[in-house]
Amino acid sequence: MRQKIGTQEKPLLLKTPPLSSEYTMYVDEKGGKEVLICTVGKTVLLYEIRCLNDLYTMLKEYGDWMELGSADEQKTAKDGTVEAWGRSENNPIGGWYGIKKGLRGRFGMYIPPLMEALGLAEVTHDAKGNKMRAL
Repeated sequence: MRQKIGTQEKPLLLKTPPLSSEYTMYVDEKGGKEVLICTVGKTVLLYEIRCLNDLYTMLKEYGDWMELGSADEQKTAKDGTVEAWGRSENNPIGGWYGIKKGLRGRFGMYIPPLMEALGLAEVTHDAKGNKMRAL
């Protein structure tokens, strides 16, 4: 069964792919449009909500497991990973799905578990090198 993305009052509690840390995710409005609000400790990251459909579509077309490759904004993402796609000029929005300058990375860490919770994808949960695929 698919879960709803949480609200500010009742955010969805998720775990990172290695299951080592918890974070929350919910939908809110910023600047007149819906965005994903990801809270990790005291850090708040914002992502374009359309990343869920765009990533799902890309993974369906890819047709196999894809490495997550999570990286901070300041670090280069490994080619061929979900993280690299989430910041690529070749994705449907032509760049970063992360919205807050300086905190636009970690797409491959925080979006895949949300997609898994929503019943859109399967994610591996190893200590390192996790992957995902569309369901």
